[in-house]
Amino acid sequence: MSTPGGGSRAEQRRATQARILEHARRIFADAGYDRTTIRAVATAAGVDPGLVMHYFGSKEKLFARAIEAGASWMPGGTADEVAEQLLDRLRTSLAEEPVESLALLRSMLTHPEAARAFRSAARLRKEGIGQAIPDEDADLRAAVVNAMLIGIALGRHLIELDHLADADPERVVEILRPAVYAITKAEQPE
Repeated sequence: MSTPGGGSRAEQRRATQARILEHARRIFADAGYDRTTIRAVATAAGVDPGLVMHYFGSKEKLFARAIEAGASWMPGGTADEVAEQLLDRLRTSLAEEPVESLALLRSMLTHPEAARAFRSAARLRKEGIGQAIPDEDADLRAAVVNAMLIGIALGRHLIELDHLADADPERVVEILRPAVYAITKAEQPE
């Protein structure tokens, strides 16, 4: 059934939910979990707070949906492939603000569920990295490279460190490449 605004009710509902999620991601990324309110998300999305609750049930469930895409990426393959995947992911993260990931990063220090979600995603990523590293310290090496890349993203997007906040992503990757290859025991291309 079509509605006067165009599209079916189901399409309009999906569009409204997507708009709410888009605004929720931005607000969670800017303010963190504790300082984000359903009312602020509703106002930004141009809807009634009751509609946000109707679609998502609670702030906790809205947050869980808002951060879903930020936790899904997994590296895999040989050490060389994983090193390049990590650098490509970093390049993308530096060039395009990863709102889902930033919402999670900003919230993880004050919200236990965000911390659990972050640890879970980091653990999975570390395992994927560690499987590719040909070394008895593979898990430690994977944890170190994971923490290094998280720190760079935090420094650029949330802390806005001098020189890093506005650095060319290609230059950051170029500087970081030897370290990532050394930590992952990958063979650096000539």
